[in-house]
Amino acid sequence: MLLLWKQLLLVSFVGCLGDLENSRTKMRSAVSVREGQGVVLLCGPPPRAGELSFAWIFNEYPSFVQEDSRRFVSQETGHLYIAKVEPSDVGNYTCVVTSTVTNSQVLGSPTPLVLRTDGVMGEYEPKIEVQFPETLPAAKGSTVKLECFALGNPVPQINWRRTDGLPFPSKIKLRKSNGMIEIPNFQQEDAGLYECITENSRGKNIARGRLTYYAKPHWIQTIKDTEVAVEDTLYWDCRASGKPKPSYRWLKNGDQLSIEGRIQIENGALTISNLNLTDSGRYQCIAENKHGVIYSSAELRVVASAPDFSKNPMKKLIQVQIGRTVDFECKPKASPKAKCSWKKGGEQLHENERIVLLKDGGLRLVNVTKADAGSYTCLATNQFGTASGTTNLIVTEPTRITLAPSNMDVTVGESVVLPCQVQHDPILDISFTWYFNGTPTDFKKDASHFEKVGGSASGDLMIRNIQLKHSGKYVCMVKTEVDSVASAADLIVRGSPGPPEHVKVDEITDTTAQISWQEGTDNHSPVTTYTIQARTPFSVGWQRVTTVPEIPPSEVSGGGGSRSELVITWDPIPEELQNGEGFGYVVAFRPFGTTTWIQTVVTSPDTPRYVFRNESILPFSPYEVKVGVYNNKGEGPFSSVTTVFSAEEEPSIAPSGVSATSLSSSVIEVSWTAIPWKMSSGRLLGYEVRYWNNGGKEESSNRVKAAGNETSIRITGLKSNLAYYTAVRAYNSAGAGPFSATVNATTKKTPPSQPPGNVLWNVTDSRVILSWEEVRAMENESEVTGYKVLYRTSSQTSMNVLNTDKTTAELLLQFNEDYIIEVKATTDGGDGTSSDQILIPRLASRLKLNHCYFVMCLYRVPNHYQPIPAMVQTHGSAMVYQIITEFAVDTQQLSQLLCRN
Repeated sequence: MLLLWKQLLLVSFVGCLGDLENSRTKMRSAVSVREGQGVVLLCGPPPRAGELSFAWIFNEYPSFVQEDSRRFVSQETGHLYIAKVEPSDVGNYTCVVTSTVTNSQVLGSPTPLVLRTDGVMGEYEPKIEVQFPETLPAAKGSTVKLECFALGNPVPQINWRRTDGLPFPSKIKLRKSNGMIEIPNFQQEDAGLYECITENSRGKNIARGRLTYYAKPHWIQTIKDTEVAVEDTLYWDCRASGKPKPSYRWLKNGDQLSIEGRIQIENGALTISNLNLTDSGRYQCIAENKHGVIYSSAELRVVASAPDFSKNPMKKLIQVQIGRTVDFECKPKASPKAKCSWKKGGEQLHENERIVLLKDGGLRLVNVTKADAGSYTCLATNQFGTASGTTNLIVTEPTRITLAPSNMDVTVGESVVLPCQVQHDPILDISFTWYFNGTPTDFKKDASHFEKVGGSASGDLMIRNIQLKHSGKYVCMVKTEVDSVASAADLIVRGSPGPPEHVKVDEITDTTAQISWQEGTDNHSPVTTYTIQARTPFSVGWQRVTTVPEIPPSEVSGGGGSRSELVITWDPIPEELQNGEGFGYVVAFRPFGTTTWIQTVVTSPDTPRYVFRNESILPFSPYEVKVGVYNNKGEGPFSSVTTVFSAEEEPSIAPSGVSATSLSSSVIEVSWTAIPWKMSSGRLLGYEVRYWNNGGKEESSNRVKAAGNETSIRITGLKSNLAYYTAVRAYNSAGAGPFSATVNATTKKTPPSQPPGNVLWNVTDSRVILSWEEVRAMENESEVTGYKVLYRTSSQTSMNVLNTDKTTAELLLQFNEDYIIEVKATTDGGDGTSSDQILIPRLASRLKLNHCYFVMCLYRVPNHYQPIPAMVQTHGSAMVYQIITEFAVDTQQLSQLLCRN
């Protein structure tokens, strides 16, 4: 087989293009090829003037060559490529060139294609004749078209891919039997190395080319005409995007702008500080890269003027409420910006906790008081002059509703007044507006019912001859120039019930008729009874008839049960309301959100429940449920629909982190970590704790329960100094879960049975000093860790407690109360036995008796002024000495005086 490059015939024509008629007279030399050989017919278009498109005529116009996997017309070269010539290809071929700008056409000379008779071309591998450049720049947003076509026998298949392995986005299209790839709206992510793979049974060939991304400069931020005060700073941000990144330069009045100390350019942004009048002019920002240049122009006016309030005068008057914050504006036109100072009357204002001088020249007063009322003057100054403006401030009292409307419950036909009375600042005008259910009340339109009554500070609303339509929310809105307040009330109007709805006759016999209806509006008064009337052609008017109500079951509910069960319950209908023989219930239910009811019949009139069992029932799933009635005459009404949940799923895991701690000789505390629980599995009711002692059996253990959220429980009433074992499990209405691992704790020994002995007390001033004998625990008792002193007055019912680790204690007591005191030992196993109660009389009377006793002692022992030890211990030596020195002159008289009572 000959090599492919030796088998290709290239035929071209030059220049000779004309109109359709002329081209038929200029026949070119015939191209002779073997069957199965590839051929390229060259178009040779004229020098390009704008965009061109190419097509080929086969034999006669308008028969054009149809492109497919075997034939390809390049829009880059204009040539016709036939991958493998077949006998049907024999004929004349003419190139047609069309200008896409003018839509004019020129045609080349016809080229005959004939088959050689010296044999058929054998198979050969693909030879790529149409391929794209190795590097092709592509502009942002443009449509990129890459061509690739190969000659070969068999006809090659063409495929495309990116060398980085990324898939083609959906916007990329393969056209002309994969001979061309089209990438619209080219973006930077589309850049990369592309491959065209041509392949047949004899081999394959690959063409590669890299698409590079570029973008002409495009404005992100342009400059705009601006006016800036002299000595201020100009900042013009000029930003553009592009690939490669654009560079910037600035012109002023057409000349290059020079960078100096106060003129700086950074990343396209122009900054001119300390502006002067000569900086005014026309400026241009230029952004450029190698693909293009863009311009943005704007005028800069540098202005200089004294402060002027004429175009932005200050407010003449501001009204503000006591306690509020008020802002005064001071924004004169000034170039450069004026410096502002403030006066109240003739007094210069300075900043403090209530006065704030704002950066924009304004003034703010915080927590306004009546004393702040007056005139405020802003003095604006720059180097060109001074101007001032004044605002008067009026401070008013807040408006308050002193008598507000309240919720009312009335009957149709009554008249009521909804009060709305206010207290307001007398200098303010006040207005009242009433809203009914969000809509302003029209007193002219509803004059027959609504009237505003009261004085100038009252906006009371009178409603005459109230009707049902007047039920709703009423709002009194009070407004002044500086504030507004509102108060609302609900008005309920009760009236006769509306007519029953959807009345129908369900069954008629010779002597009865079954009638049903739906409740109408009750107009805020519950319906107590219904009266049924009837008439016949022979009766005079409507007459009351005898009725027997047939009611549906009440209290329809349910829930609980075992797994895969739906339990429905109701209150049975009494026999007197069953209205006949053959009475029973129709139970209807459906999963929540479905439309089809499942019904079953319960024939026993006394049955209060129905259980539906089905393995498909999910735990704790909502069902809509209703229960109806029937008898031999037919079905009666259903109850209203209620929601019932299917049986829950019992817990499946055991609590973790279980521990047991002995708190005393009879109490153990068990704690655990709550199990994870989902509401879709039901409601967790709580935890069950079982326990048994060392001598007992696990099967006969005792059990206690903790509420749902509890994670600990105390077990009481236990025996002392004994090991107890515990385990915990969760439970709900469906049952209990598995028990946790068993833990144990040993109760402590019992506290000592011996009470503190020989409890002694002494009084010093207002202090009582106690002492007692140490309590020693026996071998089977808990060691003593301290003592509790319990005390109370004779008028108290509960004891106060003082803890100590000693056998003495000091209490600070009141003079005018009797005290009851007892002492007990404390241990890890609990409190021991209390001592006998001690009664300490009130300290005031005790001191008096002791004084009496002391003087009597002095009287009985003349000339002995040394106090006895007991009195010193009770009162202290200083008090005893004072008594001796003051009363020794006549101790007998003093003793009689003190001991009289």
